[in-house]
Amino acid sequence: MIRALGQLWTGTIALWLLAALPAWLLSPETGLLDITVASLLCLAPMTATMLWCHYALRGAPEQQLLAVLGGTGVRLFVVLLGSIGLFFAVDALARPAFLVWVVVFYLLTLTLEVILVVQRQNAASGTAAAGAREPRS
Repeated sequence: MIRALGQLWTGTIALWLLAALPAWLLSPETGLLDITVASLLCLAPMTATMLWCHYALRGAPEQQLLAVLGGTGVRLFVVLLGSIGLFFAVDALARPAFLVWVVVFYLLTLTLEVILVVQRQNAASGTAAAGAREPRS
């Protein structure tokens, strides 16, 4: 689990690094602030949903489906409310460019999270199937 969270955080940092130059070129004064807040806004619920999926992986298939779909819904809700709240509450973020960066980071980090969850699910299924195929003595 720690490995998956490390991959998630490392991927988010890599996305931040890739977006830093375009953000700075588009808006030298506030571009880096926009992408930093957007990445952190997506990172917190992403970590929570990854943990939820990890613990649901041990449960019934219905629990796993609920974790994946529910986690996505919770994540969308948190990021949407957080970004709108920050847009209206913080003058430095009250620009459409901030919301664009939130959408970019949301989509990219969601893609990363889904890839990691599917990989974990496949690894767990493969381990369980291999254990079931072994002859018992």
